[in-house]
Amino acid sequence: MFELASTAFVILFVVIDPVGIAPMFAGLTSGESEHERRKTALKGVIIAGFVLLLFTLTGESILRYLNIHTASFSIAGGILLFLLAIDMVLVRESGLRSATIREQAEAKTKTDISVFPLAIPMIAGPGSLTTILLLQDKGVYSLETVIILGVLFVVLVLTYLMLVLAVKITSIFGETGANVVTRLFGIILAALATQFILNGLTQTFPGWAGN
Repeated sequence: MFELASTAFVILFVVIDPVGIAPMFAGLTSGESEHERRKTALKGVIIAGFVLLLFTLTGESILRYLNIHTASFSIAGGILLFLLAIDMVLVRESGLRSATIREQAEAKTKTDISVFPLAIPMIAGPGSLTTILLLQDKGVYSLETVIILGVLFVVLVLTYLMLVLAVKITSIFGETGANVVTRLFGIILAALATQFILNGLTQTFPGWAGN
C-alpha cells in the first residue's frame, strides 16, 4: 500500500505540477489583494477536488457503460500522459496541462478565475483525470481508492499552499526556475506514461514482452 501511495503522490504531483501553476496563477491574479488571491486559490482547489472526486467515483462506471476495457484505457491514458510529458519538457501550452494563451487572455477579462482556468483545466485537467482512473485497478469500493483519495487530498493541500505563495515562489524561482522544475517533472512523467502503455499492452497481449 505504501508503494501505491508513493506512486500516486509522485504521479499526481507531477501531473498537476503546483510549481508550474504558481507563476501562471500569480500572473492571472496580479491585480488582486493577498486576501482575494487566497480566496480564489481556495475556491479553485475545492472545485477541482470535487471534480476529481466525482470522476474517481464514477469514472470506472463510465468506462464500463461505454464498454471500454481497462487495458485500452491504460494504453490511451499512457499516450495522453506521454503527450503531456512532452509539453512539460518543451514548456509549451497545449491545453492538456494548462489553459492555452487564448484561454488565459480570456480569463484576464473575468473577475473570478477560480472555476476557469484555475480549477479546470489547470488543476483538474485531462492529465489528472486520466491519472485518477489509471491508478484504480481494484474498483471504486476498495482500500486502493481510499488511499488514492487520501493522496489526492494531500496533493491538493500542497497545491493550495503553493498558490497562496505564488508571488513568493515566482520571485524566488523566476520563470526560468519554474520551467526547469517542470522539465524535470516532464521526464519523470514520460517514464511513468510509458509504463502505463506497457501495462496495457501486457494485459492485451499476455506474454508479448517475453517474446
